[in-house]
Amino acid sequence: MEDRSRGAEIPFMKHVHFIGICGVAMSALAIACKKADWHVTGSDAGFFPPVSTALTHAGISFYPGWHPEKMGIPDLVVVGNVASSTNPEWLVVQEKKIPYLSYPEFIAKYLVKPISVVCAGTYGKTTSAALLTWILTQAGKNPSYLFGGLAIDAFDSAALTDSDISVLEGDEYKSARWDNRPKFAHYSPTHLILTGISWDHADVYPTEESYKKVFAELLQSVPKNGVVIAAGKTYGSDANLPWRYENVNSPPQGIAFAIVHDKKTYHVESPMLGEYQAANITGCFAMAHALGIDAETTIAAIKNFQGLKRRLEKRLDGPITIFDDIAHSPAKAKATLATLRKIYSGKIVAVFEPNTGNRKTIALSSYADAFNNANEVIIPALTKIKKDVNDEGATMDGEGLCAVIGKIHHNAQYIGDDVKLIDHIRRIVQSGDVVVFLGSHGFRGIIDVLIKKLHL
Repeated sequence: MEDRSRGAEIPFMKHVHFIGICGVAMSALAIACKKADWHVTGSDAGFFPPVSTALTHAGISFYPGWHPEKMGIPDLVVVGNVASSTNPEWLVVQEKKIPYLSYPEFIAKYLVKPISVVCAGTYGKTTSAALLTWILTQAGKNPSYLFGGLAIDAFDSAALTDSDISVLEGDEYKSARWDNRPKFAHYSPTHLILTGISWDHADVYPTEESYKKVFAELLQSVPKNGVVIAAGKTYGSDANLPWRYENVNSPPQGIAFAIVHDKKTYHVESPMLGEYQAANITGCFAMAHALGIDAETTIAAIKNFQGLKRRLEKRLDGPITIFDDIAHSPAKAKATLATLRKIYSGKIVAVFEPNTGNRKTIALSSYADAFNNANEVIIPALTKIKKDVNDEGATMDGEGLCAVIGKIHHNAQYIGDDVKLIDHIRRIVQSGDVVVFLGSHGFRGIIDVLIKKLHL
């Protein structure tokens, strides 16, 4: 069996430089290293709050652009996917033979513990990793952990500890420009939460079969004496499952429901929005049980966990409600819109920007009924993305994407000018309406401007 003793000892004051430090997960990892008394520096194309604020507060030296002379000669370089083959710092790393690791390789070496809990799936993995971390922390387990989001509770998104347990968000995206394996292929799970799977990232997985294959391999990597908590197999709403949730009540301020296991019923409350969160919570409840956490501690932790920023985060609560959600795929957008339609009776305006894979023409079939619960769909100017030289297949621009959605959802339009987009929304919304921004990018400050405009 693979040696799972990695992460037991943390070296002292090692100088680590992060190429691509401004990503949420990378910056969280850098801050965790700084708190473990490492000397940490970083670089990226640009820096914006809240990441820049968090890095500054942690005392990490960072700079925009790629400057080998500023990087110096670190003991180790963590290379993010942002580093292209012509990145000056990456070229110097190779030229001077500076030790380097990809982001998941670094995690595998310094953060994965003998009890390695991985939360994977197309959706729900970030929330599940954060919630399970919160439960274990409240239970005094002090896990090492990392998840790619910002908790509303303001606890760190990553930590390096001396415990024997780690909790990781298992991302299926490729590990590095030189390593097309999914990130979770490095994490050696002994315990696995597997949420729902729906074909995503068509830029890396050109077929649904290729996408599902990596999850099948992840399942096979769990040792025979390990634990697998899988949606639809271990937990869900089906009455025949070992862990099931039922009677979900979804008022505007959160959800309340029952979890049934082994003839016992547990009543659970959460401030998180969305009936789909009942599934995430149930999966975490089942895993916490498998890890020996008593039900009372788990229930109390769930009730106190506020959720993550940009996961149906309510940015404006007034006559007009504004949400920000990282739903960057048709499946995620569909789930979010279904949740909002159950809560609100007014008009729903959806501003949607897909991730790289869902701009591919091969992903068109997934848009079939994604926006049925929106009264209007707006495609904004799409954030520019770097094209991978190995990436094949046609990519849609904003107008092309709108044309596709418009064939099904006739009230869809492309507004490529941010000022015009804001003015358009202001004209069409009225009291009781909802505006929801769906996408993984930051929408260039549009949400903040719209909130200010609606307050005038």
